[in-house]
Amino acid sequence: MFTRMIRGTLFRQWKKMIMIAFTIALGASLATAMLSVVLDVGDKVNQELKTYGANITVVPKSSSVLNDLYDMEGEGVGAYLREDELGKIKTIFWAFNIVDYAPFINVDASLPDGSPVTITGSWFNHHMELPTGEELDAGMNSLRSWWEIKDGKWIDEQAETDEKVAMIGSELAAREGLKAGDTMHLSGEAGEGDFLIVGVYEAGGEEDEHVYMQLNDAQELAGLDGCINSIEVSALTTPDNELAIKAAKDPGSLTVKQYETWYCTAYVSSICYQIQEVITDSVASPVRQVADSEGAILEKTKLLMVLITILSLIGAALGICNLVTASVMERSSEIGLMKAIGAQNGAVTGLVLTEIMLTAIVGGIFGFLAGIGFSQIIGHTVFNSAITIRPMVIPIVAVLVTIVTLAGSIPAIRMLLRLQPAEVLHGR
Repeated sequence: MFTRMIRGTLFRQWKKMIMIAFTIALGASLATAMLSVVLDVGDKVNQELKTYGANITVVPKSSSVLNDLYDMEGEGVGAYLREDELGKIKTIFWAFNIVDYAPFINVDASLPDGSPVTITGSWFNHHMELPTGEELDAGMNSLRSWWEIKDGKWIDEQAETDEKVAMIGSELAAREGLKAGDTMHLSGEAGEGDFLIVGVYEAGGEEDEHVYMQLNDAQELAGLDGCINSIEVSALTTPDNELAIKAAKDPGSLTVKQYETWYCTAYVSSICYQIQEVITDSVASPVRQVADSEGAILEKTKLLMVLITILSLIGAALGICNLVTASVMERSSEIGLMKAIGAQNGAVTGLVLTEIMLTAIVGGIFGFLAGIGFSQIIGHTVFNSAITIRPMVIPIVAVLVTIVTLAGSIPAIRMLLRLQPAEVLHGR
């Protein structure tokens, strides 16, 4: 009998039930899309922010001490890191979060007229075969992606040529009357040579007065084979919390459990610590402007999506409230008759809620599937990549749909409980 009554109601009021299912589907689809993006947005936002440069710098320990004691800028005299240890950065616990890095060495040189010029040696699109078996193309081509190439192109390390090449800053190029395709003679402390200018760049800072070339060429000019001044690392990180801040000050102050949690979480301080473990006599520190911005942007993005989800569910609850209340009002005579022949409030309430929940299940399923599609549209439109659907989204959406459906049904249930059979059957 119970099943027949439910079936009869669903068929008699199929238009309203479709509207209820549609309302629930809209709320569920938006909740699914937003939750899927929120759970996957961390890596996506971090990946987007990587285009604005490195968020970790590594310098020699002696250089860091001098900077701290005397508030000095740049590298300490005679303080170098070892080039042959660069591959170890991709062997740390969070190796897969290291998306790019490049070494740097600064060399004082002079032009043919005797005027001084700063030369920076680095990687550009350096191909590495790592100890883990992984291959990586790393360097300035991606770490300095915002630089504007005014003339020519980036240095291509993988091009098969024996000619020495360089890139020159726009201000230096304008002052010396140089352009892409010209040859420039440079003299360093330990060597000299002619360099083909392959590109003129504009960085918008003091770099526009520098010359950039491949790492080994700069080392040869200075007589510093195998030495580097610093390393810039671009890593995917988790926003700092109290634990990360405490660990950054003194990892030794953590308990064993806190240390394991911190070490196994991709905090910027944790990644810095692990880099220091593999690079001899080094100090790794976060670029706070970049690291803090990443955390703030990520938290605000997540908060915005959560607020959108909450507002959409409130709207769905209001829609369900109106539709269910209208349905109960239309069926007031039927409900009054059921009460008159002995049906208790609990039985009648159970009947109505069962009908609504069955409709909610159908709407929730369609809404969930539509939400997956919406999340992929958001992913490809905003981040140019697919959104990973986490299994935990399913129970979360199911709970939210249940809560919203029950919350939207409360006014109708209260009306049902107050309904008096005598008044209804007499047309009052």
